[in-house]
Amino acid sequence: MRRAPLAALTAAVVLLLLGASACTSSSAPVGLGTVDRSSVTEVVDASATITAHAVATLTAPTAGTLASLSVAPGQSVAAGQVVAVIDSPAAQQQLADASAALASASGGAGGGGLNTRDLAAAQKRTDDAAATAFAAARRAATAIADPGVRAGLLAQIDAASAQYDTLAATSRALVASVQRGIASLSSALGALGAAQRAQARAAYNLAKSTVDALTLRAPIAGVVQLGGPASAPATGSLSNLLSSVAGGVPVPVPASGSRPTGPGVDDSVGLGEPVGAGTAVATIVDTSALGLIADIDETDVLLVAPGVPAQVELDAAPGASYAATVGSVDVLPTTSARGGVAYRARLTLGAGRYSDGRAAPTPRPGMSAVAHLSVREARDAVTVPAAAVVRADGRDAVWLVRDGKEVRVPVTLGVQGPDRVQVVSGVTAGDRVVVRGADRVHSGQSLP
Repeated sequence: MRRAPLAALTAAVVLLLLGASACTSSSAPVGLGTVDRSSVTEVVDASATITAHAVATLTAPTAGTLASLSVAPGQSVAAGQVVAVIDSPAAQQQLADASAALASASGGAGGGGLNTRDLAAAQKRTDDAAATAFAAARRAATAIADPGVRAGLLAQIDAASAQYDTLAATSRALVASVQRGIASLSSALGALGAAQRAQARAAYNLAKSTVDALTLRAPIAGVVQLGGPASAPATGSLSNLLSSVAGGVPVPVPASGSRPTGPGVDDSVGLGEPVGAGTAVATIVDTSALGLIADIDETDVLLVAPGVPAQVELDAAPGASYAATVGSVDVLPTTSARGGVAYRARLTLGAGRYSDGRAAPTPRPGMSAVAHLSVREARDAVTVPAAAVVRADGRDAVWLVRDGKEVRVPVTLGVQGPDRVQVVSGVTAGDRVVVRGADRVHSGQSLP
């Protein structure tokens, strides 16, 4: 939101600075000032929020209990440091089942005892089981909050699914050839067995990834906060949802959204307490470099660009000013707090100081702020007090004193500061201009 240039208080200050004079009529005081050459800066004000450099929430990859917690709230940790360990007998059993199924599938060609008539039905059962298992695995992996764990599991699922699709396509082609009498039954059985082994290998790899993920490590360096944002409810753990791939029986687990969350609720998990898939155990906050997210009104956003400097004021540190610089501005809009259209700008935040030179405190992520962005500047420009500008016939204008009489002159404005505005055309330095009571002036009026 741009600062209003026509404030009455601003006009009063300008008059004092300029030594303006007033008419003797107490009923219609008119103040005069001078068109000068000076520098002027246009400022856009925007509400903002302090942001951390990075935030990572560690979540339980499957149902279990919190077996160990290696950190304390407020402790600094390095990337890769062990934060907690989840005990999950169900995940361990799932890995054992997947390992046994893989060994069994690798021991023979698979599909033993099938004849030509049964091949198509066996292939369809295998395809249906694989499609169900891979879809369920993706849903479960997507519910995991840790981006590293989530991305790794999804990549594994995609790779396993693609491998299965290739093998299954070969198997289906051979089954069709057997039915037409142009391929042998053994070749079709071999292809079907390869598809089933791929299914078993995928189950083993994903079950092992789930077990490995039971040891929660900090993906970034930062400060520990136990608990975290509320997790979306889950229908089951990743390992349980993969049980159909391994041929096991799913074991019901508590939903991760069953823990109470919200303001005033301690959502941290204690040692030995149960957790569901996706339950937040700890959050790592990297405060090494703080930033801001500011909401820029649509009427001002075209003036804001990367590199624009700003001064920031915090509600939590009255009287302090922090330096900031715009890094980027979103292309797509969002809804502002007032219900209008706004665009989010991301700024880097520097050190702050009080007016007496003392260092200001380091802000915390989430604090409210106001960013004063210096969007345009004109140096050694022709300027008038902001209160001198009036709107007339749809144009900006000022009242000048020429030959002792008032003349309304249209002007073209440039940079608009809070106290003075640049005039690109219409006046010259040294002109006398009405800065107070312009609404009481008429053309040809005589003024001292």
